[in-house]
Amino acid sequence: MAVGRFSRVLLATVLVLCIAPTVPAAPLAPAAPEFSATPRGVPDPPSVSAGAAILVEWRTGQVLYAKDAYQPRAPASTTKIVTAIVVLESVGLAEKVTVSRNAAGTPGSAMDLASGQELTVGELLWGILLRSGNNGCVAVAEHIAGTEGAFVEMMNRRAAQLGAWRTHFRNAHGISVRNHYSTAFDLALLARHALTIPTFETIVRTRQATLPMEGGKWAMQLRNTNNLLWTFAGADGVKTGTTSAAGKCLVASATRDGRRLVSVVLNSADRYQDTAVLLEWGFGNFGAVCLARTGRPLASVRVKGGAEGWVGLAPEEDFWAACPLWATHSLGLDLHLAQVVRAPIRRGQVVGVAEATLDDGVVRAVNLVAVEGVPSWTPERAFLKALLPVIRLLARWGVG
Repeated sequence: MAVGRFSRVLLATVLVLCIAPTVPAAPLAPAAPEFSATPRGVPDPPSVSAGAAILVEWRTGQVLYAKDAYQPRAPASTTKIVTAIVVLESVGLAEKVTVSRNAAGTPGSAMDLASGQELTVGELLWGILLRSGNNGCVAVAEHIAGTEGAFVEMMNRRAAQLGAWRTHFRNAHGISVRNHYSTAFDLALLARHALTIPTFETIVRTRQATLPMEGGKWAMQLRNTNNLLWTFAGADGVKTGTTSAAGKCLVASATRDGRRLVSVVLNSADRYQDTAVLLEWGFGNFGAVCLARTGRPLASVRVKGGAEGWVGLAPEEDFWAACPLWATHSLGLDLHLAQVVRAPIRRGQVVGVAEATLDDGVVRAVNLVAVEGVPSWTPERAFLKALLPVIRLLARWGVG
């Protein structure tokens, strides 16, 4: 009995001492470069009328085509992508919102709202994303942050957190004012994140919807402003925008055979034609390959001063890389690792970089992280590690 108690106490002590302490993460892997020129074997992209445009592979974020994509421009109602992100990450869809007189009187495209009317956050979100209701944006902004201005501060913070560093908003709906701007690249980046939110994805792919209002006494009919949903095979989002300053804009998404592309056209003479030719070119010439899976070690490195001598490394996310269709079986994989790392190592700590390569160029890079923690070596840990087989043997014999 005494030996059994001793074994349990000793085993608990082993577990406590073997927990690796937290240490700062290493720098992140370099961002994947865009295709600065049309890759070998891919036809030149079509010309588009848009003042700025971009085409990206959704899963990886790799840029397949860009035209003045980093130049700040008025984004019009594509602003509402970030409005929706902040709403969906801040409050529940069932929360009740009372429309203020200020919100009801917001100019521009609108939902059918009246001062004092009560709707849910979810109902307002459908009107914001399908009908592009400016008044709905202000109503939900006031509900969440007290004022539209305070809500816009939340939008700017979230956009910066997501990497949209050339974006700045002055309102929640996109009416053009001074210092309200974004870029084609930033809007694609923000749309990629928004499309990972199931509610957002469901709404923006919906062509039309009927919202029962006031207990079913009447209904609000909503038709998506994105005509691409009716005209392009696989279209499943995202948001239109139109002002005199911005011109006609469209952030679009389409999925075919499990592949998704995101495009942005700003100040376009024909936003649907521009978008269609970019998406067709992308689907016809590019694919994506999974080179490694998260949690599955690709390599290991020696640990100096650790309770274990080696630690396995795996990609921090499933490692996909976009490339020309002809090259899907020709991608190389290069690993850049330190020869030795010093303990302690925490699980998930960045220890190296994996690169997908094609024609001696880097297509995409991801971090390699430790699959398990490795604490520093101490005499106590070494003793307890050596004692573990004895404890297991005693337990197998049923001692205690």
